[in-house]
Amino acid sequence: MKPAAFRHRNLPHLLLQARETLMAGFRPILRQYGVTEQQWRLMRTLNEQGEMEPNQLADACLILSPSLTRMLSSMEEAGLIHRSRSTTDQRRQLISLTDLCRNLVAEMEPLIDRRYGELEQLVGADRLAKVYAAVDEMLMCFGEETAERP
Repeated sequence: MKPAAFRHRNLPHLLLQARETLMAGFRPILRQYGVTEQQWRLMRTLNEQGEMEPNQLADACLILSPSLTRMLSSMEEAGLIHRSRSTTDQRRQLISLTDLCRNLVAEMEPLIDRRYGELEQLVGADRLAKVYAAVDEMLMCFGEETAERP
C-alpha cells in the first residue's frame, strides 16, 4: 500500500536546506576566527542592538537558555562579553560585547559582507530582496497569528 501524499511541500525542511546551503558559505569565515554559529549570532545581535538581558538574547538569537548560559560563561572567560547589573534593577543582568569582541566583529565584517555580495551575485539582487521581503512578511504573519491566539 502506497503511503498518502501530503498536499503541501515540506516548508520547514526546505527552509532548513536553505539555511544549511547559506551557512556553508559563512562557516569558513567563522572557523577562521574560531567562532561558532551560535556565538556569531550572539555577537552580531549585541553588536547591532546593544546590551541585552539573557532572556532577550536567547529569544533574539534562537538559543535555548541552558545552552546560552554555558556559551555566555565561555565567552566571558575568553573576554568576549561582559556581564553587568542594571542600574535600575540589580536583579537584572545585562550582557554586552567587550572591546576585544567589537574589534573581532569589525575584523570579520568585510569578509561577511563579501560573502553577502557573492550571494547577491549568485542569486541576483532583486531575487534576494524578494526572499528577504517574503521571509519578513511570513514572520510578521506568524507574529499576528500568535498574538490572536487566546
